[in-house]
Amino acid sequence: MDKTGQEGERIAKILARAGLASRREAERMIAAGRVTVNGRRISSPALNVTAADRIAVDGAPLAAADRPRLWLYHKPAGLVTTAKDEKDRETVFDKLPEDMPRVMSVGRLDLNSEGLLLLTNDGAIKRRLELPSTGWLRKYRVRVKGTPEDATLAPLREGIVIAGESFRPMEVTLDRQQGANAWLTVGLREGRNREIRRAMEAIGLTVNRLIRISYGPFQLGALKAGEVEEIRGRVLRDQLGLESPEGEATGRAKTLRPRSGSGKPAGPKAPGSKPGGARGTDQKPPGAKPARRTGGRDQEDISAPPPGRKPPRGTGGTGAARPMRRRGKAPPG
Repeated sequence: MDKTGQEGERIAKILARAGLASRREAERMIAAGRVTVNGRRISSPALNVTAADRIAVDGAPLAAADRPRLWLYHKPAGLVTTAKDEKDRETVFDKLPEDMPRVMSVGRLDLNSEGLLLLTNDGAIKRRLELPSTGWLRKYRVRVKGTPEDATLAPLREGIVIAGESFRPMEVTLDRQQGANAWLTVGLREGRNREIRRAMEAIGLTVNRLIRISYGPFQLGALKAGEVEEIRGRVLRDQLGLESPEGEATGRAKTLRPRSGSGKPAGPKAPGSKPGGARGTDQKPPGAKPARRTGGRDQEDISAPPPGRKPPRGTGGTGAARPMRRRGKAPPG
């Protein structure tokens, strides 16, 4: 309860839910004196507020909270995942479609990494998806310089220690050798800084391309570089156990194109690619329904299994989920 004896929620949580910032960032904003409640400036996040309270940030009234939303974004290489870069480099937020609302990234991909980046307008969802306890598997296609054998990768599967830092076991598959490079599929449940690159360096391999193809049940599929696609509310609720809001729209979500001059795929395409985004899901927590999403059929799918490997049962060959198609209807041929 707050000072008036009414029940409420912590002010930082309200700011995060409004999509203004993550809870941690909201706490810093409060400490900096940027937030007022009922005309009085506050300096501590230890305050509960209710719908009757008037909240303002930097003098502007706090907008009503939108429903929790989640987007898939195909991050191109060469962009940093931060709201503002100290070196004045282009960020993913500089290149998002202009009609996107304010969003936050779920975790990060470094400058030279590409692929699936989740975006949300809800700080609570961001925090929940980033927690190690969530345990969702994140999969990457990784191109390394060298000719590794299966035994070369064994230390990564067992768990490796680098400069006194212990890394949890990774799922590593040697897909194919392509000239001086080899393609691997790597799965991990942690998100440490440059984890895959550092681990590969420790066993004598240099990463020259890294593409994230899935984050838990959410998959990149055939989404083009620079494009953004929203996960339907029903799918998001199924995966995160959220309550169904009243009056939620049930139509198809649309794919948003990148801003002019952005979104071109960097470098060569990954091997074993096939057009289209078929149904399926990488993996999901117990009891969760598969996440689905629409993928275009006019570009190759870098999440497809390499030649010679059979696709997982039920994925239709690409493993890309499609939330926009109803169950039982096959994608167009």
